Amino acid sequence: MNEIETKVIEWCKHLEVVQEGHIVRMLQMLEGITDQSNRTNKLVAKLYALAAYARFARIHELDQITLDRLDKAMEVDPLDHLINEVFIKINFKLLETSLLPKQFPQIRETDHGNAKKKLAADYLNIANDFFDRATKYEAIVQSLISAARRLYDDELIIRFENLNDILQALKKQLRTIVKSTEAYSDSVKGIYYSKSQLLEVKKTISEIEVLHIQWINTIADDEKKTDNDQRVALTDLKKMIGLTEVKERVEKLYHYLQYQNIRKKMGYQLKDEPSLNMILTGNPGTGKTTLARLLAKIYYELGILPREEVIEVDRSHLVGGYVGQTEENTVNVIKQAVGGVLFIDEAYSLKREESSGNDYGQTAIDTLVSQMTSSEYAGKFAVILAGYPEEMRQFLWANPGLRSRFPENNHIHLRNYTVNELINIAELVALDNDFTFSEEAIIELRKRIENEQVDASFGNARTVKNIVLDAIFQKGSIVQLHEPHRSEDFTILTVDDVRVHNNDEKEVDGIQQLEGLIGLQGIKKEVKSLISFVKVQQLRREKKLPTVPLQLHSVFSGNPGTGKTTVAKIYAKILKELGLLKRGHLVVAARGDLVAGFTGQTALKTKKKIREALGGILFIDEAYSLIGGQGDFGKEAIDTLVDEMTKHNENLVVILAGYPNETETLIESNPGLASRFKKYFHFSDYTIEELVQMVNLNANLYGYSIKEEVKTYVFSRLNDQNPKGNGRYAKDLVDLAIQHHSFRIMNDGEELTKKQLTELAIEDFKGCI
Repeated sequence: MNEIETKVIEWCKHLEVVQEGHIVRMLQMLEGITDQSNRTNKLVAKLYALAAYARFARIHELDQITLDRLDKAMEVDPLDHLINEVFIKINFKLLETSLLPKQFPQIRETDHGNAKKKLAADYLNIANDFFDRATKYEAIVQSLISAARRLYDDELIIRFENLNDILQALKKQLRTIVKSTEAYSDSVKGIYYSKSQLLEVKKTISEIEVLHIQWINTIADDEKKTDNDQRVALTDLKKMIGLTEVKERVEKLYHYLQYQNIRKKMGYQLKDEPSLNMILTGNPGTGKTTLARLLAKIYYELGILPREEVIEVDRSHLVGGYVGQTEENTVNVIKQAVGGVLFIDEAYSLKREESSGNDYGQTAIDTLVSQMTSSEYAGKFAVILAGYPEEMRQFLWANPGLRSRFPENNHIHLRNYTVNELINIAELVALDNDFTFSEEAIIELRKRIENEQVDASFGNARTVKNIVLDAIFQKGSIVQLHEPHRSEDFTILTVDDVRVHNNDEKEVDGIQQLEGLIGLQGIKKEVKSLISFVKVQQLRREKKLPTVPLQLHSVFSGNPGTGKTTVAKIYAKILKELGLLKRGHLVVAARGDLVAGFTGQTALKTKKKIREALGGILFIDEAYSLIGGQGDFGKEAIDTLVDEMTKHNENLVVILAGYPNETETLIESNPGLASRFKKYFHFSDYTIEELVQMVNLNANLYGYSIKEEVKTYVFSRLNDQNPKGNGRYAKDLVDLAIQHHSFRIMNDGEELTKKQLTELAIEDFKGCI
């Protein structure tokens, strides 16, 4: 209670920082208290008033929900200062709507009789419209006077009573205009009319217009409007959540452009006009498109560009499929953008590495640069390029002509939103759909957002919006629609609504899958030991005890076919189940996936593969091949891998796999690898007994069976030959036996039984071992 009261006091002092979602959750908490004291009731009333104000400020209209909240507040504590203050702020806004036309249509003496009669009829319509609204306005003004009296605010009382006087005077004059207009209209006969009646009408209209100006001036805010009132784009930007650095940067840009405008008006010249072309970098959902539209508004508000329109395109709008089409497409798009802004999203896709000769992305770039400097289009439109930070950096460095037209100080980076900012965005999305989150749902929402934040593909605000809409769908798909309806079923998102729902059948957990593998007793023991260690450290963390750092990067050494990849996949699943990995997927890579054939591209190739693996495991098979290859590109891959492992830390696990001796040589070749790979798993060759089990398992997977005497025969033959290949050998052996089986039974020349179709015999293996 004390915490809520403290927060309410803070909000009372600063109504502009009121958070609607937070207020609604406080209301849920207080209304859940069974023993309602007078203190609780008064606090609930204040919260309803704050909730009404927050909603009114957000949607800019007085809807039924806002009215209901105000009514609930007034019912409990009609004398409360905050409640009356909010009541005045909201109801006073309603008076800002138009009361009368800014100017009455004027009757000219030279008008024909029909025109004069029509204008007279227009006056009557204006009067009737006024009388229709006057009753509502009178009720609002009277309620404002009452609220001001409850606050003992003499200044407000005088102001609102003055409004009431003006309203009464307007009613009187509009009654006069009705009578005068009707009399004037009756006097019109062709070109003849009553001049005295016309003078009466004009005099009354003049008095009405004076009263209307008094009404407008009384309604207007006390503070005089400044030039800042016209800064709509900056106001919109300030309303956005987060983006602190961007807001400061754009504010400076706005001020600088204003400064140059003033210099021009004073007669000073600027030989080099400031560039309007911008580079916006950031991950998906960070607001690049929104910022581009706001920049276009800024250019328009300052008179730098004649239109605020943004032409939004990507590669598909510019690049054609044959010679000449790309130039045509690009020029057409530029023509559309003249006077405004051309926004090219994912601009880096225009230049594709290793692209074929018929890829015309470079042509689009060359055409754009040419038109930006041409006499026809130079300075007549602005270009904003957007995309991922690293890709945009590489893209610009590969295109010097383009880079020179986007000065460094016109590069703006939009960082990822923090989790708290994303939760605020989620609350706004929910409120826009007339939902709020419960306290427990906010906790679950935080978990879900953190789980989604895996790599650069995380959609930030876009992903959060999808999470909220999914929660609303979950709510609507299960709520009972029978009467009586509970209001919370239609307004509150609970923890169950936010939680991810899997409709799939329950999967076998990672430990069970590991236990189900044949052999690998030493590996199973090592993994179980690691799991126990992780769980103990998690318990220690919960009890605020010191924890030992987890060493999850591993080396899997062993001959081919010993189960390294299979175990790695299960290992990833186990780490996800322990909460150590967000996705728990496995990405298998070899030298060719990491190392490029020319300087500067290996790091990019390696980073791309690492990005695929974020939230899971990157399994580098035959990792020793990264050293000793042609050139020194393998070393670049290793150096990049070490840097990225540090950068992504807990969001990536790397497994190096290969022959024992060669893998050890790789680890020793780089101190960074040696310090990061401390967990070693050695995969021994399978025994003959285990190979026979694998043969039987592989046959069963295809719906075949093997009798004991066949297993004995296979064991004997394998024992004599001691084959290489381990698990792969066992699988290949079954594949060959099945082929021999098919050939054998098809030559029997009789109708085949189910037993014949599914049973492998000794003769099926004789030609295979």
